Formats: sequence, structure tokens, C-alpha cells
Amino acid sequence: MIRLPVLLSAALVLAPAYAQHHGMEMADMNRPAMFLMDLATGTSMNPASWPMPMLMKTSGSWNTMFMGSAFLVNTQQSGPRGADKLYSANWFMASAEHRAGAKGAFQAQLMLSLDPATVTDRRYPLLFQTGETAYGRPLADAQHPHDFIMSLGFHYARQLAEDTTLHLYFAPVGDPALGPVAFPHRASAMELPEAPLSHHWQDSTHIANEVVTLGIAHKKIKLEASGFYGSEPNENRWNIDSGPIDSWSTRLWFFPTKNWSAQVSVGRLTHPEKLEPGDQVRATASLHYTKPVADGTWSSSLIWGRNHSTVTHRNTESYVAESVLQIHRKNFLTGRVELVDKDELFHGQPDIEERLDQAYGSTFRIGAYTFGYTRNLDLFRYVETGIGANFTAYSLPGAIKPYYGNHPAGGNIFIRFRLRPPS
Repeated sequence: MIRLPVLLSAALVLAPAYAQHHGMEMADMNRPAMFLMDLATGTSMNPASWPMPMLMKTSGSWNTMFMGSAFLVNTQQSGPRGADKLYSANWFMASAEHRAGAKGAFQAQLMLSLDPATVTDRRYPLLFQTGETAYGRPLADAQHPHDFIMSLGFHYARQLAEDTTLHLYFAPVGDPALGPVAFPHRASAMELPEAPLSHHWQDSTHIANEVVTLGIAHKKIKLEASGFYGSEPNENRWNIDSGPIDSWSTRLWFFPTKNWSAQVSVGRLTHPEKLEPGDQVRATASLHYTKPVADGTWSSSLIWGRNHSTVTHRNTESYVAESVLQIHRKNFLTGRVELVDKDELFHGQPDIEERLDQAYGSTFRIGAYTFGYTRNLDLFRYVETGIGANFTAYSLPGAIKPYYGNHPAGGNIFIRFRLRPPS
């Protein structure tokens, strides 16, 4: 926790965000319809001052909303374990909201991704990334694609009093009350196509199964509890997984002003990794900030996550500071700084794993330092198109430099498409 002030300073120096002011007061959080339409993924929320880039349409008594983002990315990485690839990371979300009585509202939400088709070989290169499997082997130095059905959920919200709203959420595929807003939907990460190295310490449950959440929002506070199936999605990215509700989580949100949101959460995940024995106890805390600036917005996040293994009884930590600053509407400066404890880099390589474990231990702290730029091009009325690039440098212990090189690095050149309302 000593590093948290350092990362907070980094977040402020990096000049974060992406957004504009849409004039919503915090009291709107307790209006059922507004509560539902402002949700990001599951029941998580970005700061209220960040206007989600979405198309909205009224159809009879239904309010519909559409969002979408796609990156066409060319990745180049250095070092013995680096790789190159052309791939696309993408998602599309649609929701429909309807009043339910005088004080209630109902919403259905569907989120899809073509990652299973556009990320070939069940992975894209990402140095030092771990989590999940491909072809029966643990992934290392690679990120898995998202499932085709990222979310299929149903929300109900009811106003109990002027400042109090009850909400219920059920999702065959959805996001339990655990962790910050997931990185594909986080305001501070909207110009970064690659996943954070800390994904499986913080927000990997954004695609979970059999999710049931009960929550209550009162003024500036929201308390939630979830039950869900704790196993990570399997390698068949086209289906809907299922299993018993064997895991739980709880999360407390605080919205002091429309520019700020903060959460703390804890959960127990039953056997989340297919090839790893035991359960995980995950704890997270995050602080998010969005502020309109001249001709743009600034969004930043400071995130901490810890996994405790019930088999090894070890804790591994992660820290993230990320930011995006929109300048004169068309220019985006981005940054992400991470420190993550990695203990799965050599799984599936028993000789190397045993040799390192005997001499240095099994956990290695990795630093990742990403900086990037995106330039918007006015090509389409309803699609925000941008061309960008980012570069990542890494710090790593000397014990694993023979396998990664002394100065591993990676870079991405990309084209970004995002749905937006007409200007």
C-alpha cells in the first residue's frame, strides 16, 4: 500500500480522460430509469460527468441505447518471448429500458464481441500477461479473447424513497459486484486496445455466469451483493457456460460528486482457473475521476487488486494508474502504469519453473509503462474514427531477464471505431 500514493501522483501527472459534461446531478442515481441507463457493465458505473459515447433512440414507450467499439491492431513486441500479430478487439452493446409501474424501471442488456473470430489462435500477444487457457495449456505472454456473448442481463430498479433505490440484476452472462468498471468500458481506458496485466486481479469477472445481484443506492452510496458461478469462461468462446452459484462478492460504491466515483469490493471465487487448484479471495479498491476540460475531457483511474490463493496461502498484488486526456476534441493522450505480481509466467514449463522457484521464488513483480496518442478523423456521422499508437516498456527482476531479455518492449499501431451520437 506504500505504492498507492506514488501511483496516485502518476495518475494526476499523466493528464487523464475522455468525456464531456452532461449535467447529471448525483440525485439522478436514485431515479430508476436514469440509474439503469447510466450503468456501464453489470451494475458498475463510471463517474456521472463522463457522457457515455452512445446512440439513444425512443421506440414507443421504450428507451433504447447502443454502444460499440472496435480496434484493428498491429502488435510488435521485442525479446525472446515477444510476438507480432494483426487482430481486432471489439464489442457491441444494446439495451432497452421501460418503466415498470409508477416507481420502477426494467432494462434488458445484450453485449456481443466478435473476438472469437477476429483474435485468431485464441490469443493475442501481450508480454507478461497470464490467465485462462488456450488449447488446454495456460496462457502466458498472451491475452485471451472475449466470449461472443459478453453479457446478457436483466435489471429492475425501484425507487423506495426520494433518495433510495433498490435494484435487482440477473444475468446468465454478466458482471457481478466485484472490482472496478471493466477495462473495455472504463472511461480512463477507452483509447487503449490491450488489456491491463492486472486484469485477473481486478476485473476479470466482468464475464461471469449465473449472476444474481441485489443492491441498494441511497444518496451518494450504493451497496451491492452478488452470487455467481466462479469459474472463468472455457475455451469455447461461442457458447454460454453454466454452473452452480458457488461464489459471492460484495461491493460498496461512493459518489461524492459527479466527477468522482470510488469502490471497495471483496469476493470469493470458487476454482476460477481450470488448470489451477483451489479458490481465490479477491479484494479490490479503486478511485475514478472524470472532468470536462476545454474541448474535451480528462479521465483517470487508480486501482488496486489482491488475489489470495486458498491452496498456496500466498497473496499477489496489482496496482494500476491510467489516464486519458482529450485535447481540442480530436487528440487523445493516454497512459497506463502497472505493477503486478506474476506467478504463472512459466506454468507448463516445469524445468524452468522449478529452477526459478528454488533460486528466486515463484512470484515476480512486473512493471509496465504505457504511453500513447490517438488522432480522430471526421469520416462518419455516427462513428468516431481514430488512428493511434502506443508503446510499452517493462521492468522485471534480473532472475527472469534470461527468458525475456534485458529491456523487453512492445508497441501497437491501431485504427479505432466507436459509435457516437451526431455532433
